[in-house]
Amino acid sequence: MENCIIIDISKNFTIDEAAKFRLKVNKDIESGNINFLLDFSGCDFIDSTGLGVIVSAYKKCVEHNGNIKLKGLKEPVRKLFSLTRLDKVFEIYP
Repeated sequence: MENCIIIDISKNFTIDEAAKFRLKVNKDIESGNINFLLDFSGCDFIDSTGLGVIVSAYKKCVEHNGNIKLKGLKEPVRKLFSLTRLDKVFEIYP
């Protein structure tokens, strides 16, 4: 993906990290950056708040003709994306 911002997702992507993520992505979108690659290779756990903020950021990116793609999902995180059917929404790379 051209001109994308790579964001490393923290080990435990919960409410505190989700709030920081939301602020960063919103600031980037306001600056005209609308394509993101989220690197989950260091992430072992994501809660519903984390999922919600990623979906919200995805919607905002799509509104601006951008996108969010995911990579490096470990099995527990990949399973959660599958159970919530978000694996059908996001492009996921190994």
